[in-house]
Amino acid sequence: MTAHSIDNEQVNAGNGKAAARHARGTAQHRPDGGTREVHDLMADVQNLLGQMAHVADPEIARLRAKVAAALDTARQAVTDGTQRVRRQAKSALQAGDGYVRKQPWQAVGMGAVAGLIVGILLARR
Repeated sequence: MTAHSIDNEQVNAGNGKAAARHARGTAQHRPDGGTREVHDLMADVQNLLGQMAHVADPEIARLRAKVAAALDTARQAVTDGTQRVRRQAKSALQAGDGYVRKQPWQAVGMGAVAGLIVGILLARR
């Protein structure tokens, strides 16, 4: 049974909040930072689709299927983007770590200069 049909069954049972929680939990990764709002929006749309499950109009059913497909595509795009950002951040951290290990005194000097600049800026206030 798919997650979409589970959501519909939960909503049909009159448990819309459980469906929203389930929709939030179906994402591959827990949302971090700014993606939380996107995941919440997708969960709300999923909940709305579930609430419309009992409507028998063919036009509504076609629209519901189209929105569900777009929601799945958006969910995958957010997941892919999050994974790409994590890979890039990990790569940047490894590059920074390598630089500090190869040239420790230059790294200490840059840290001291940055601390001095921050100190001067804070002292002006």
